[in-house]
Amino acid sequence: MANGNGFPPRALLLTVLGAYVRRLDEWISIAGLIRLMDELGVDEQSVRSAVSRFKRRGIVVPERRGGAAGYRMSESGHRLLEEGDARIYGRPRAALLDDGWVLAVFSVPDSKRADRHALRSLLAWLGYGNLSSAVWIAPWHVEAETREALVRRGLAGYVQMFRAHYEAFGTPADLVAQSWDLAELRARYVAFQRAAAPMARRWRSQTPGGRDAFVDHVLVLSEWRPLPFLDAGLPVEALPRDWPGPRAWETFHGLVERLEGPAFDYVREAIGDAAK
Repeated sequence: MANGNGFPPRALLLTVLGAYVRRLDEWISIAGLIRLMDELGVDEQSVRSAVSRFKRRGIVVPERRGGAAGYRMSESGHRLLEEGDARIYGRPRAALLDDGWVLAVFSVPDSKRADRHALRSLLAWLGYGNLSSAVWIAPWHVEAETREALVRRGLAGYVQMFRAHYEAFGTPADLVAQSWDLAELRARYVAFQRAAAPMARRWRSQTPGGRDAFVDHVLVLSEWRPLPFLDAGLPVEALPRDWPGPRAWETFHGLVERLEGPAFDYVREAIGDAAK
């Protein structure tokens, strides 16, 4: 696994906020945050710059507690990380082909180009494939999440949603290959597996603990996070036989299960030391 410097500071910060700060009463002191990010190879100036960016986006807000300066998660920041967790941990890794597909068909006036861009970005973020310029497709289990996201962002008025089953004139594999960039997705899964496999071997023979458990937990989460936003859990029957997704998911899940507890124990200790 690449060291922390292989990720932008903001990506590592987002992981730290989501994996730990939300479980620490949604607040962390600046000293504690700097201490944790230093363990990931991020210097203080970069930490402050990344935090400032998140503050401008309304993800965190400044708050003093017990005389210590720090940051707490905002309501929108909490919601963003909660949505991310649902995607990373909660989505089915493979849809059932018999459940069908959700089609999102939209029409946005030329005068609303910003909304058109926002709509396309949202569908891509939800893991949709692009069947044609205004027709996007995803496994059916994404429908409820899509409906909620469209309403919350004020974009529902542009979209018609349908439940569909593929009938002709090809195969589900043809449909998936046309709508998703499977070559890019395969490369991402293979890269994840290549990076995570040595870590998995290491922790099979050692008991996780201390700084190393924390660092590896953050890195595996940061490495994995983009993948569920690219793959909404495509049906196995519609993918090549040697598809690397299921194996990568097993590696990710096994590492998180082994590292999460020891990593959180380390974070509690490190934050306590930073406050002294």
